[in-house]
Amino acid sequence: MMCSTENNAEPQNTSSDPALILELQTRRPPSLMGRPGCESWSVDFSPDGAWFAWSMGHGIVWVVAWPLDSLDGENGETDRGDKSFSCGHPVWGLAFGPRPPKSASVAQPTKTLSKGNNALLLATGLENGVIKIWNVLTGDAVFDLHGHEGVVRNLVFPQNGTLTLISSSRDKTLRIWDLTQKGKKVQVLSGHKDWISCCCVSSDCSMIASVGRFDRMVCLWSLRSYTFIRTLTGGTHKTLHLLSSCDFSPDGALLATAAFSGSSWWIDLWDPYTAEKLTTLVDYFEDYGQNQISAIQFSPSGLHLAIVTDDRALRIWELGKKDMVMQTKADRDSNGLCCKYHPQGGAVATGTRDGYVRFWRAPRTVPSLCHLCRSVLRHSVSTHQIEPLPLPKRILKYLTYRNIPKHLKTCCSSEEVVLEVCMQVSDSDSPCL
Repeated sequence: MMCSTENNAEPQNTSSDPALILELQTRRPPSLMGRPGCESWSVDFSPDGAWFAWSMGHGIVWVVAWPLDSLDGENGETDRGDKSFSCGHPVWGLAFGPRPPKSASVAQPTKTLSKGNNALLLATGLENGVIKIWNVLTGDAVFDLHGHEGVVRNLVFPQNGTLTLISSSRDKTLRIWDLTQKGKKVQVLSGHKDWISCCCVSSDCSMIASVGRFDRMVCLWSLRSYTFIRTLTGGTHKTLHLLSSCDFSPDGALLATAAFSGSSWWIDLWDPYTAEKLTTLVDYFEDYGQNQISAIQFSPSGLHLAIVTDDRALRIWELGKKDMVMQTKADRDSNGLCCKYHPQGGAVATGTRDGYVRFWRAPRTVPSLCHLCRSVLRHSVSTHQIEPLPLPKRILKYLTYRNIPKHLKTCCSSEEVVLEVCMQVSDSDSPCL
């Protein structure tokens, strides 16, 4: 699919890769192609999956109704037209606000927000440190948030439905904004020694995790008291490495962090409650310095982890397994920067350095009953509360994710591997068998 700020064309699959659903391309003058400023640094789906937004370069954010051929809203009650927002500066981070009430109609332009406001919001983090808040349905700018002194790299709304926004920046700080007060009440979290690459919020909204690109710090913060909790350390990783991304599992029991060095990339899975590192997935490659890992995200079910690297547009890893359940064809020009699962699963969007967005088919694995029970339990029960329970050791290990092998090595980068998509139900490690 070709998209521009002037007009749209029909969706097209422009690749021979069978996993690719479609591609959104930006029409721009040839003189701008491949130059700094074209990048799609961030993509996001709205909480209900009805909208998709991406930073298409040169300070423009494009918002489209999802699915792209949707005819919903033709009764006139809801505006389903595509929109573009001109932010004036390069956009590095963006995030949709909480889902409005189902009874919400088209929100009227407003400069104030309240807990009962029915506007769907979009926050955009700019290179100049400003955060712009937009009303998606009307296309109007609501207000700006000022305070960061560097690039706003990441934005996150917690899943509790409140108008609280967490931002991370190259100014080494995180900020927690109350949008009902137009950002006048701000909590500043300091502790990183250099750029913050990414931040994420646990599903119970109790913790924030952040990773520093150059200081190599993985920090946990309390979203309830706005205080520092701990730094996650451990392992034998090389001193010279960079941290790039992090994400909590949907049940909040795991924290995944991504890092890379000159000859390898790896993903660590941590228990955020005990600070224990549970496992490491590592990949070695032959071309020194040519395989950066850019982004990771858990699937809505918590069974899989999406991975974006330099040599492949997308990999999907099933926790505890050595091989990928899905990976796109080897492509040194994939230029991937970010990824986002659709809230209902089944599709992953990736943004690239050339300003394009690609949508990929993701494996749909039916979770086992054991996994569903563990997810429900761990959403509200910490590891410290699980461990004293009078349960068999095997069950305790499963509930605390200690059943995952300590070290997993994958060699996908040094081989010419064709696309693999596993659609089978996997429950071989279930303690209920």
